[in-house]
Amino acid sequence: MRRSAIRVPAPTVLAAALLTVSIAAGCTSGGSGPAAEIDLGSGPPKVGTVKAGALDGVTLTFVSYGGIFQEGQTKAALDPFAEESGARILQDGPTDNAKIKAQVDSGNVTWDVIDSTNVFTAANCGELFMPIDTSIVDISKIPPGTKTDDCSVPAMAYGLIVVYNTDKYGANPPKSWADFFDTTRFPGKRGIQGISGDLDPGMFEGALLADGVAPEAVYPIDTDRALAKFSSIRDDIVFWTSGAQSQQQIEAGQVDMALVWSGRAYSAVKNGAPFAPMWNQWMPMADTIAVPVGAKNPKASMALINYYLGAEQQARLAELTSYSPANVDSKPQLDELAAKYVTTTPERQADRFPTDLAWWAKNHDPMVATYANWLAG
Repeated sequence: MRRSAIRVPAPTVLAAALLTVSIAAGCTSGGSGPAAEIDLGSGPPKVGTVKAGALDGVTLTFVSYGGIFQEGQTKAALDPFAEESGARILQDGPTDNAKIKAQVDSGNVTWDVIDSTNVFTAANCGELFMPIDTSIVDISKIPPGTKTDDCSVPAMAYGLIVVYNTDKYGANPPKSWADFFDTTRFPGKRGIQGISGDLDPGMFEGALLADGVAPEAVYPIDTDRALAKFSSIRDDIVFWTSGAQSQQQIEAGQVDMALVWSGRAYSAVKNGAPFAPMWNQWMPMADTIAVPVGAKNPKASMALINYYLGAEQQARLAELTSYSPANVDSKPQLDELAAKYVTTTPERQADRFPTDLAWWAKNHDPMVATYANWLAG
């Protein structure tokens, strides 16, 4: 989820409120302040725990994408962590890649723990983000295959999916990427991401699959061919520039199909929107949690990450957001609707398109620039 030169929501109501609180609390004067001497206890770390009162007097600023997700993070992990550790947790958002880079380059880092994307952390591990300290962070319960680089841990898993209006297409629902781009058989407006400084893996892949490219031939991505496919339906596209806006488009009936993050789709349907997901060749995605290079108190930041990964915390986060937990021992109690949007079930994993994260990590910036030029054209 960013904004400006990165991914997800423009300041949502929650993010704006959090930012206001942060400013009122003096957040603009810096992040955690000078590093404090802290005692996290002896012995190996245990995921989901923190020594009581270990961070009394420490202030950390947590940054995420707002909306239902950041609200869930707050209730599931941040508030309990503050209560147990004694830390003061400020919040900011939405995550902005350009701001991360500017802070690190200037040496004035005011963000301590950042929710970003697996592509961005993988591409900037060691430069913008520091390696995860496994003497503090217990990574033993992270689901296999979800830790994609040395500088982050998974925040949760989700997907970029096509959703459609069941009132309009219920008798003949779209079944493929080709159907999403077929405005003759499936007339109506399409919602897609239009953030000038950002691009999600999956969008170009979907366009190429719709244009007849075999799954095994999608990489390296033919950008001209993918953009030509998008251009073929440009008159029917309604661009969204934040996760909140994509959800609003669905709920307001401004679009008949949309390419959105699964959590936003779930929230819209939960609020009564007559939409359903199409899971055929959906695009797997994941947010990551990381600590920027130059963070004032990396030891305390790592302690927050270790707590965030706990089974109880991850189960609660899944229950609040429908996003899939990042702990193999988590047992979220989900209602029937939320369960339909979990992306880590065997059924969903069988339907997914295997996006190439390594390719995206190497090519993300030029792809973003190419898409920005198309948006401006």
